Amino acid sequence: MNPSNQLSVTSHLTDADVAEIRELVAVVLQADGLHPLSEHVWLHVSHGGDNHDQHFLMRQGGVLVGYAHLDATDGVAGPSAELAVHPAHRRIGVGRELVESMLSTVPDKKLRLWAHGEQLAAIELARSMNFINTRVLWQMRRSLRTPLSPPVLPPGISLRTFSPDLDAQGWLEINSRAFANHPEQGGWLVADLESRMGEPWFSTDGFILAISDDTGDIAGFHWTKVHGATGHAAHAPKDHAPEAHAHEALGEVYVVGVDPNWQGTGLGRAITVIGLQHLRDLGLSQAMLYVDATNSPALNLYSSLGFTRWDTDVLYQRDTR
Repeated sequence: MNPSNQLSVTSHLTDADVAEIRELVAVVLQADGLHPLSEHVWLHVSHGGDNHDQHFLMRQGGVLVGYAHLDATDGVAGPSAELAVHPAHRRIGVGRELVESMLSTVPDKKLRLWAHGEQLAAIELARSMNFINTRVLWQMRRSLRTPLSPPVLPPGISLRTFSPDLDAQGWLEINSRAFANHPEQGGWLVADLESRMGEPWFSTDGFILAISDDTGDIAGFHWTKVHGATGHAAHAPKDHAPEAHAHEALGEVYVVGVDPNWQGTGLGRAITVIGLQHLRDLGLSQAMLYVDATNSPALNLYSSLGFTRWDTDVLYQRDTR
């Protein structure tokens, strides 16, 4: 380790630690135009961490210049990590030292590393440390100023907004069914939903449910989100701290899900459009979403609705062969 670097590792962040990380993330976001941490990691960091987290804080002269988050909850795929390095302290070994420190704590050096955006520094670091690309997420965007085709709901469907008191359990059940094979979304628990409902950006107005008239059950949903937010703070990267955005307010197709019994009826397309109309009615000019690059049906749907690829997030897995 560079003798001028001071590394501390903790399972719980103090308020002072959180404030330092917020400041670091804001600088990185301003420089790169994207948030260095995913939503679930940022939620954990903002609340001091989760029981299964480890936090690696690299300081120089008492100033935080690098941060890494290690999540060891997946015993099958292995621990996953994300990191942020101050732009003025890149390419001098800070990122490498953070990754090496995390590798020293995980069994068999089996580590997965997320890189947000296709930045050359992240690609070079991954390759130099024997990480290989194993998963790709696309960020797609479309203008909300261009026309949207009118939505056509299948017969027997009514719309209303989400009620935390009435719908939490029913929503978790349909979310589990709709994303049964999804590596993150399908496993949500009550705590996952509640943590997001407690965020400043949460708004029931943008959480649209499609209800079966016959059963009263949730048949599908479109949960929208707004990033960055002058005028939209109450509803404000898959994710990020509202105070840290360096762009105008941006809508997101946060999650769209359809019960398997209603798939193939056109419900997914219809509620996607309805959510986009909601974002447009807020006065927003653009919408974004994240989709797995191997999810052809979703890519085809979003492309047909005018979304195009904007950026890429990459999951690297350490090659231990």
